[in-house]
Amino acid sequence: MPLLGAFIADSYLGRFLTIALGSICSLSGMTLLWLTAMIPQARPPPCDQFTKTCESSSTPQIILLISAFALISIGAGGIRTCSLAFGADQVDRRENPNNKRVLESYFNLYYASAFLSVLVALTAIVYTQDHLGWKVGFGIPAILMFFSAFLFVLASPFYVKQKANRSLFTGFAQVIVVAYKNRKLDFPEQELDGFHCYHQKEGSESVPPTNKLRFLNKACIIKGPEHDITADGLASNPWSLCTVQQVEELKALIKVMPLWSTGIMLSINISQTSFPLLQATSMDRHITSSFQIPAGSFGTFTIITLTVWVILYDRGLLPLASKVRGKPVRLGVKLRMGIGLLISCMAMVVSAIVEHIRRKRALQEGLRENPNAVVAMSAMWLVPQYCLNGFAEAFTAIGQTEFYYSEFPRTMSSIAASMFGLGMAVANLLASAIVSAVDGLTSGTTRKSWVSSNINEGRYDNYYWLLSIMSLVNIFYFLFCSWIYGPCASRGKNVQGQEIGSRKELEVCKIEKRLKDELDEREEGKEDSDLKK
Repeated sequence: MPLLGAFIADSYLGRFLTIALGSICSLSGMTLLWLTAMIPQARPPPCDQFTKTCESSSTPQIILLISAFALISIGAGGIRTCSLAFGADQVDRRENPNNKRVLESYFNLYYASAFLSVLVALTAIVYTQDHLGWKVGFGIPAILMFFSAFLFVLASPFYVKQKANRSLFTGFAQVIVVAYKNRKLDFPEQELDGFHCYHQKEGSESVPPTNKLRFLNKACIIKGPEHDITADGLASNPWSLCTVQQVEELKALIKVMPLWSTGIMLSINISQTSFPLLQATSMDRHITSSFQIPAGSFGTFTIITLTVWVILYDRGLLPLASKVRGKPVRLGVKLRMGIGLLISCMAMVVSAIVEHIRRKRALQEGLRENPNAVVAMSAMWLVPQYCLNGFAEAFTAIGQTEFYYSEFPRTMSSIAASMFGLGMAVANLLASAIVSAVDGLTSGTTRKSWVSSNINEGRYDNYYWLLSIMSLVNIFYFLFCSWIYGPCASRGKNVQGQEIGSRKELEVCKIEKRLKDELDEREEGKEDSDLKK
């Protein structure tokens, strides 16, 4: 859904309209979900406490529930992918010399507020549902969603709204097809007049395509202006001639894919939620003699760490470092991504060590055959790995999102915002595949699987060591991809404008050379006339 929402926003509806429609869908879905709690006929009757029997849901009840979840999912696909990019559109002023710092601060605060809302949902909303019932528990989010959608639409006149362009994916396909058709075509000479050999988007500044992935440049070469270009400056057949801007958009997507793939390993590590849950269940979770932390609530330590660090980093450490050094201080996006990957590897190492100690103590206490027993070891030993995961996500997730937004053209901002979410989705699939592979390779007739349902018989510590090794290899892979990618493009320029400066310098040199030649010709002509006299 997020990728589909990004595609629709960038290609057809625009980000504002996509968010508005997504808000309406989410509000409709949450209202339907609320109605399942408010209307007795919309849900099955309570189970009989004496006979221990329950009636099955009727077909209309199931349809109502599925419709509620479907509308919420559709709405989330429109909101999550566009809200980040839409907010960035409001503060992104590329002529502003402090634009880098403004965008970095915006991305930090966006993620801090997003994870803070998740923390509220996992604590206050869940508490309300448990103690006041589903009617109030579902009603509060529905009411909040109504005010959110209402205020968003009400402020419409004050927003900066980027218009949607053509279908991006169709444009990508056209570039690939045309580049293949023109694969035997020679590149034009890189002269001043040679820049007119490339087809430009109407109204854009005339710039040549970049030299990276140069074979795609053949998609925008004009072979015959009288046949390829119409009277209004458009391509007569978009499947035979593309613009430089289309080519650069596809290049931008292809170039970031290796670096995007490096973030999948971090997402795999973060997605390991079921195993730490088993660990917490088997450990002493008491804070006091009468209160213990629920096993499923330890994930809030990740959210708290991420939120506190982002706010402290953006509002405390960076201003302090800038004041000490006397100039603006900031960490580059690729450096932050690398730090996050390193911390994620450390989190898996810590997880392996803690699990090794927990299992050793469980065996010493004779609990090998009793996975439900509680080991005499505090569950607070799990907090460091959760906190490290929070630091890792704070560095890499925010760094990756800012990286995509700064490297992609503005026409692809929504897709840039959905790239990290796409990596999370791929990581969830790969995490399941890794668990299945480990289970198949380590289980046998005489030995238990590393990921056995009996946590005391399994070897979850070995599984964490495996993830640690994979994370370490991924760090070297990231360094290689970062070196191949080269320096990041300046956020003050988009991808299409990277060579404007060199083009202008070349133009000045050509004009100077032409003037010098004319002066030389005049001097020679004057000398010839003097000789004749």
